[in-house]
Parts: sequence; structure tokens; C-alpha cells
Amino acid sequence: MFHSYDVIIIGAGAAGLMCAIQAGKRGRRVWLIDHMAKIAEKIRISGGGRCNFTNIHAHPQCYLSQNPHFCKSALKQYTAQDFIALVRRHGIAFHEKKLGQLFCDDSAKQIINMLLTEAREAGVKLEIPTRVLDIETIQAGYQIKTSKGDHTCSSLVIATGGLSIPKIGASNFGYETAKKFGLNVIRPRAGLVPLTFDGALLECCKMLSGLSVEAEVCYKKQVFAEGLLFTHRGLSGPSILQISSYWQEGEQIIVNLAPATDIFRFLKEKKQSQPKLHVSNALSEILPRRLAQSICDEQTCNWALGSLSDNKLAVLARAVNDWHIRPTGTEGYRTAEVTVGGVDTQELSSQTMEAKKRPGLFFIGEVVDVTGHLGGFNFQWAWSSGYAAGLAV
Repeated sequence: MFHSYDVIIIGAGAAGLMCAIQAGKRGRRVWLIDHMAKIAEKIRISGGGRCNFTNIHAHPQCYLSQNPHFCKSALKQYTAQDFIALVRRHGIAFHEKKLGQLFCDDSAKQIINMLLTEAREAGVKLEIPTRVLDIETIQAGYQIKTSKGDHTCSSLVIATGGLSIPKIGASNFGYETAKKFGLNVIRPRAGLVPLTFDGALLECCKMLSGLSVEAEVCYKKQVFAEGLLFTHRGLSGPSILQISSYWQEGEQIIVNLAPATDIFRFLKEKKQSQPKLHVSNALSEILPRRLAQSICDEQTCNWALGSLSDNKLAVLARAVNDWHIRPTGTEGYRTAEVTVGGVDTQELSSQTMEAKKRPGLFFIGEVVDVTGHLGGFNFQWAWSSGYAAGLAV
């Protein structure tokens, strides 16, 4: 079998589907392939099965990249409101959970079905599973050798994602393709991922496993104030996942377990008004009891407030409001929601996602060195980058 297409898109996830739809609407002959028998699995499993499909606050400052300005053009070309309009046209009910995060009322499958309907109506040929065996440049563009035969195209789009969640088919195909054609790749690493610890800190986390608090987590200039969860491996929860995309191995993070309370002032006032009150009981008014007890045990100061010096109260307060800890690592790609790094944005046009030195070769979505914050931002990058490329292929 041999076919010639205008556009071949490798990867039928969020970005690949969006690109195929836009290219098809322009009358381009599009072949969309994926090595998995089930497509868009990241959409299906996201948001607890309800798909956090975008965020109404999807601004460029919510994205991490070696070139923080790169995402601006695509996000401007296709906004969160544009995708919301598409969802509404298909009659999909949705709601805002918090912080601008939009979820389907019913099921993530509605988003997948919407995209498949749009692709079908745009004349896109979807063929799965299809394995890519080799890619070569030819005079007219690119020749793709696959398990379904050899095919040519004038525009080739790589939408194969990153390395996160390998059980649903993640691979390094996109990075290896970029390298094959001489493009630089920023070293990939796990992002939006729980942090791990060892020694006494790990034992503490195990003991508190399942307990959560609203916390403020800092790494250098980055600060995230959301939930924090103790696990049997370390720390998780939205604030930790957010900071993990910025955190560098060997560095410290700073955690404020009670951002709404000046613990030193609180304890001093309690010492004045209730000197016989045990310090753990006082802290339990602010923190979950198990956590308050653990901190007091760690600081060896679980006595009546009246017997503690102000210096000792200050040390205890820092353990709550200014907790300096050094993760040993992350849980890795197995539980990471995204991959940080990827195809160097300096190699691509921010307007079209086309490789500057390889005409007709495009990279979109997670495979590119653009990583969004938690809460629908990465899907919006997929829609926006896919749309921008779809207008250019």
C-alpha cells in the first residue's frame, strides 16, 4: 500500500487531533496515526475521568519553558474561550471546579467523542494502531514507512507527547525524531509529580500518610498555595506537583504548613492566655492533630506552653511556617502528569510550530519544551499548538 497525503500526523492525542481537525477543515488530505489501539488516553484518564480540559486563566505566565515567550503566539491564536465555545457547540455540560479549572459534568469520553466527530467531519483519515518504522526526507517532503505501508506527505507533524505515564503508551519517539533531523532537545524530566524523601523525613511522611493541609510551597521565586498531601513515599498534592516542575535535584524547597497564621504570634498569645495548655493541643487548633503532634515530637517540646521559652516557640513556629526540606527525587514518569523539557523552542516557529531548518516538519503539544501549570493548562497548550500548526501544514 502506498498513499500520498498533504499532512501526516503522528500521535492521536489532544494536540494531534486538534491539528488534524484544523488541517482537514482547510481541505488538506490528512492521515492521523497512533501506535496505540486506544487513542487520547490522557484525555480519558484526566481529571478523575472528567477531563480538566482547559483553564480560563491560561496566560503565558502559567507556562514553563527555556523561552517563556514562545507560547504567547499559539495561546493568542486559539484561546481557552475558543475551546469552551467548541465544547458548548457539542452540548457538553461542564463546570468550574476551582482556580479556573473546567471539567466535564459527565465524562472525559465526551471530549474524545467531540474531537473524533470534528475530525471525521473534516475528512481526517484515522488509522490505529499504526507503527512508524522509519522517516525519510524526499524532494516533495517526507516518506513515512509504517506497519500500514509507505506513505508520503508535504507536511509531517509530530504530536507524540512526552514520557509521562508510560502505561498509556508514552515514548521518546518525538525526541528521537527531533534529534534525527538535527533539532536540539532540552533534557526531559518528570513534571507535575510527587516528591520523594528518605531517612527520618520519609518515616515522618509514612506516619502521616493520607493527611492533607492547605500549604504554601516555595522554590526560589516560585510559590504555589494549594493542597499538600503526605504519602508513604513523600509529599504530593497540588502545591507539591506544581513546584516539582521547577524544582532541581539536590535543592531545597520551603513549605509553610499554615500560611494563614503567624504561628509564633499565635503561640505567644496562647502562652499568655493559657499557659497550662500543651503546645500540641494549641497547634491542633491550626493543624490536623496528627501533624501537630508529629511536629512537637520532632522538636521535643510537647509540654505546657508556660514552660517554653520564646526562643523555643520561635523554633517550633519555623517548623510550621518555614519548613526547609530537601527532596531526594520524584516518583518519576510513572506518576508524572507531564514532561518538562522537550524539543527546543529555539528550533521552532512560535507562529506555526514548524522547524526552522526543516521545512514541513512540525512539533506540537507536550513533545515541545512548553509545560503548563496544573489545572487544564497543558490541555490548552495542546489545543493551541495543534491549532496553530493546523493552520500552517
